[in-house]
Amino acid sequence: MAYAVLVSLVETIHQMLIDNRYPISVHGKQQIESIKNQSNSLQEFLETYPKEASTVERRIRDAANEAQDIIEHFMYEQNRSRFKVMRATAAGIEGANSDHFHDFHELKRVDKEMNSISEEVKGIKNRDVRRSDSAEKEMNSTAISSAGDDIVVGIDKDLVKIQEMLCASTPKLQVIPIWGMGGIGKTTLARNAYDSELISYRFDARVWVTVSQDYVAQNVMSKLVDSINGINEEKSGETIELLGEKVCKSLKGKRYLIVLDDVWSTEAWDDLKRIFPDDNSASRIIITTRLEDLASYATSSSHVYKMHFLNPDESWNLLGQKVFKHENFPLLLERLGAEIANELEKIGREIARSGGGLPLAIVLIAGMLSSVSKTQDSWKRIEDILVSAVAAKDGQFETLFQIIHLSYTYLPHHLRLCFLYMGCFPEDYEIHVSKLIKLWIAEGYVKPSSDKSLEEIAEKYLEDLVKRSLVLVTSWKTNGKIKTCSLHDLVRELSRRRAQDENFKRRLSISHSDLKGLSKTYGSTIRSIICFQPSDSSLLSLRKFRLLRVLDVVDVITYSLPAQVFELFHLRYLAFGCPMKIPAAISMLQNLHTLVIWPRKGSRRYPMDEVYLPMEIWMLPLLRHLISFFDLLPDPEGAAFALENLHTLSAVKKFVCSKKILERIPNVKKLLLTYSGHKLCEPQLDNLFYLHKLENLKLIRNGDSPVELNCFPVFPASLKKLTLSGWHLPWDYMDIVGSLPNLEVLKLRDYACKGEEWETKEGQFPSLRYLLIDRSDLQFWTTESSHFPRLECLVLYCCSLRVIPESFGEILTLQLVEVDQANKSLLESAKMIQEEQQSWGNDDIQVRSVRYHYQV
Repeated sequence: MAYAVLVSLVETIHQMLIDNRYPISVHGKQQIESIKNQSNSLQEFLETYPKEASTVERRIRDAANEAQDIIEHFMYEQNRSRFKVMRATAAGIEGANSDHFHDFHELKRVDKEMNSISEEVKGIKNRDVRRSDSAEKEMNSTAISSAGDDIVVGIDKDLVKIQEMLCASTPKLQVIPIWGMGGIGKTTLARNAYDSELISYRFDARVWVTVSQDYVAQNVMSKLVDSINGINEEKSGETIELLGEKVCKSLKGKRYLIVLDDVWSTEAWDDLKRIFPDDNSASRIIITTRLEDLASYATSSSHVYKMHFLNPDESWNLLGQKVFKHENFPLLLERLGAEIANELEKIGREIARSGGGLPLAIVLIAGMLSSVSKTQDSWKRIEDILVSAVAAKDGQFETLFQIIHLSYTYLPHHLRLCFLYMGCFPEDYEIHVSKLIKLWIAEGYVKPSSDKSLEEIAEKYLEDLVKRSLVLVTSWKTNGKIKTCSLHDLVRELSRRRAQDENFKRRLSISHSDLKGLSKTYGSTIRSIICFQPSDSSLLSLRKFRLLRVLDVVDVITYSLPAQVFELFHLRYLAFGCPMKIPAAISMLQNLHTLVIWPRKGSRRYPMDEVYLPMEIWMLPLLRHLISFFDLLPDPEGAAFALENLHTLSAVKKFVCSKKILERIPNVKKLLLTYSGHKLCEPQLDNLFYLHKLENLKLIRNGDSPVELNCFPVFPASLKKLTLSGWHLPWDYMDIVGSLPNLEVLKLRDYACKGEEWETKEGQFPSLRYLLIDRSDLQFWTTESSHFPRLECLVLYCCSLRVIPESFGEILTLQLVEVDQANKSLLESAKMIQEEQQSWGNDDIQVRSVRYHYQV
C-alpha cells in the first residue's frame, strides 16, 4: 500500500505546485518539495528492494498518508474559500481575499519522519544483500489470451461423468450437487460442462447464477429472470413471489439447465427449488457447494458428485501448462537442454506437491513461477519458500491461505493496492474492467508515464494480476481484451485480511449504508464511497468527506444531488442514478475525471430519463469520461476550455457532429451516439473523420426516427471497433467501411444495412477479426477468403441468410462460427465450414448455436 500512497502523494503535490493560486510561503514550498523528492526516492527504493522494504513499508505508508491528508485538506479549504469569494463577487458583495501565505508547519513532523526513513533506507541499500536477480522481476510482456484460462487438468473423467448425468434419459427433473472444499475446482468442472458443445445442443435454455454466501433471494431471482430473458429489466418493487413466477413461466415446457454456483445454505436451496418446473422434459440443475450436508439435502438420489484432489502427475501437468502456457510444455522444457529440463522437472514436481492437490493453490504457485526466470536457482528459491511455509501449517485450508499470502508478497509494490482494492468488492461480484480502471486512476494508484495513457497502464496492471492467477477473467471483449473479472472467494478473503492489516478502511468504504455514522469515524481521511446495494441513505453528510475522490451512489435512492457534492474539490469519479438538470456548480469539480449518470427508471420528476448538462460542462479540463444518456451537448460558445482530455463520450442523443463541437473534443477514443424521437435532425456524420484518435464508435438509430442523411458517415482511419444499428444503409456502403485499415471489430445490428445482396471486394477488411450481423434481410452473400484475411469470429443472428459462403472454409484464422439455433439451414452450413477447416488442419475451430435474444 505504501507505494500507491506515494504515487498519489506525488501527483497531489504536483497539482498544487503548478497552480499559482495557492498562497504558499517560500519555506512552505521548500518543505513540500523536500517531501516530494523523498517520496520519489522511496518509490524507487520500493521498486528496487521489494523484500528488504518490508521493514520500513508501514512507516512509509503512514508518513505518506499523513502528508497527503494535510496537503489535501489545505487545497480543499483554499478552493472552498475561493468559490465563496467568486459567489460573493457575482452577487455584488466585496469578497475578502486573504494575503496570508501558508508555511505548512504541520508537515514539519512528517518531513522529519521521512528523513529518518530515508536514512534507514540508505543503510539497507549499503548492506551487502544478495538479492535474487529474478524473484522480484517484473512480469514479461507476453500478452494474455482467453486461451490461457481454458487449461483444464485432472477433471477429464469428472467432466465425462457430469455430462453423462446431464444427458441421461431420465425425464424427471434431476439435481446434481458438486461438492468439495474451496479451491478444488467445483466451479471449473461445472463451467466446462455448461459450456461444452454437447450440453449447449441438448438444452433449450441454460442459465448460470452465482448464489454466494451473501445470499439475497430477490437478487438471485432477478439474475435468473435477466439471464432467461436475455435482457436487464427494471425490477424495483417486484416481490420474490412475482420474480419466482416469472422464472417458472419462462422455463415452462422447456428442457433447461440451471447452474447454482456457490450455494451455502439449505434455506437458499429451499427458496429456489420451488420456482423450477418439472415437466418431464429431462431438465437438470447443478449445484456447487462446499457443504456435504447441503449436497445430500438437495437431492434424494445418489447424484452427489464429490471432487477429488489432483494426484502428483496431474499437479505437475497443471503447473507446467500454466507456467509455460502450452499443453505440450515438456517440449518447451527440452529446448532448455536435457540437463536443465530434468532438473527443472524435478524441482517443479516438488513445487507442485506443495499445492496439496488443490487446483487453486497450484495455479497460484504457477503465477509466482511465471514472474521469475526459468532457471534452477529461481525455482529452487521458490521451492524452499513454499516447503517452509506449508510445513508450518496444518490442514488444507491453512496451506492454501499461506500460498495465497505468498502470491501476494511476490506482487510488485505497484500492484498490491490495486489487488487489495478489488477485494473490497462484494463476494462473487463480476467487476467490469472499464469501471475498475477508472476507479484505480481516480484513486491515484496508476503511476503516469510519458509514452502511455493512464488507461493503458492500468490495463497492464490488470493483465499482470491475471498472469499471476490472482484475478479470474470472467468474460472477454470481441477485440480480445478483458471485459469482466472477479476474485476467487478464498483469494478475496486473503485480500480483505491484508486490507485490514493495512488499515485500508481509512481510505475506502464499500456499501456502507450509514454515511452519517461513517463520517464520524473516517470523515477526515476517507477517499472513496461506493454503494453496491439499493439504499435510502442520506447524502447530506457528504460535506464532511472533504478528501473524497470517488463517490458512486448509483444505487442510493435520490432525486437530486445535494449542493455539498459540488464542494468536494478532490472528487475525480462521480456516479449517481438520478436524471436531473446538472447545476452550473459542476464547474467547481475541477479535478473530475469521470462523470457517470445512470437515469433511474420510474423517476417521478423526470419520467423520460433525461439528463441536462449545463454549458459549464466545458469547464472541466481534466474530464476523461462522460457517460450518460443526455440530450445534446450544450453549445460551447464562450466556454473557457475544450475538453482535450476527454476519451469517452457516451451516449449522446441527437448529437450534431459539427466541426465546432468536434474540435472541442479532439482526443475522444470512444463515442456512442443515439438518434431517436420525432424531431428531424441532420447529424453531419461526415465530419467524424475530424476525430483522429477515435477507436470505438457506436451509431444507433432507434425505430423510425427521422434522421436526415445528406451524406454517408465518413470515419477516421484510426477506427478499430464500429457498431452500426438501425441505419438501413445499402450494402454497397460496406465498401467504405471495408477500406478502414485498422478496423478489428464490426457489428451490424437491427438492419444496419438493408438489402438482400452483399458482394465484398478484394483488399477489404484487412484487419477485421470479428464480424457480427444481427437482424438482417441479407440472403445472398458473395465473398472470397482473401476479403477477410484475418477473421477469427463470425456471428450471424436472425438473418434471412441460409448459407454461409463456402470461401469461409478457407480462412485459416477462423476460430468460431456462431449462429442462432432457430436457423437450422445456417447451422448445417456452419458445420460444413467446420469440416472443411478441419480438413485444412484447423482442428480448433468451433461451431456454436445459441438461443437468440434481441439486443437493442
